[in-house]
Amino acid sequence: MAKILNIETSTGVCSVAYSEDGKIIASKELYQTNSHASHLTVLIQQLFEENNIPSIQEIDAVAVSSGPGSYTGLRIGVSTAKGICYALHKPLIAIDSMHIMAYPLTQQNWEKSDLPQLFCPLMDARRMEVYTAVFDQEMQLKEEISAKIVEEETFNNWLENNKVIFFGNGADKCKSTITHDNACFIDDCHPLAKNLAPMAEKYYQQNKFEDVAYFEPFYLKDFVATTPKKKVF
Repeated sequence: MAKILNIETSTGVCSVAYSEDGKIIASKELYQTNSHASHLTVLIQQLFEENNIPSIQEIDAVAVSSGPGSYTGLRIGVSTAKGICYALHKPLIAIDSMHIMAYPLTQQNWEKSDLPQLFCPLMDARRMEVYTAVFDQEMQLKEEISAKIVEEETFNNWLENNKVIFFGNGADKCKSTITHDNACFIDDCHPLAKNLAPMAEKYYQQNKFEDVAYFEPFYLKDFVATTPKKKVF
């Protein structure tokens, strides 16, 4: 039985969870944009103190979202996870944010359909671009993780013969563009630390660990810094 600290910071939601044997014992989530730097370590401390969980010294591993997603959020989450692993001499587990988003939806009992069901996370990546992937109900990856500019026909190759369920913080801006009859949109879906737990447990049992010294998040795109339109000087 593995005791795992799970960390997810790939979007505006900052979340942590503690799991044993793949089951969530406690979790905390903060829906506050740009809060990761100042709140992540506080959330971890509160997670252990408020739920009478044994000391963080007793965990077996740390699992973290590897991306894609927010450059700053991923950097903070991975840096924190690596710091804990270094200090406690524990292994690091990394799981991509697309799998984390898709997992809870694939576990639900959906209404029977004449068409196969596919699951398509959409993570906002500025303007009409999203980070996305396509999964079947067995969590098998049908289309690799990529960045796409969403247009009316972007997912038509999947929509023609499948019911495709779209979700994530990039789904809202795509509703008016993806109008195919086989498209279904689910609101309020986020990659959360508590959804890492089953996959993290599986990775732990398989000894599927990252090199703590060299691991870097999967940013997918280069960081683009914005400059203020109004110059101060």
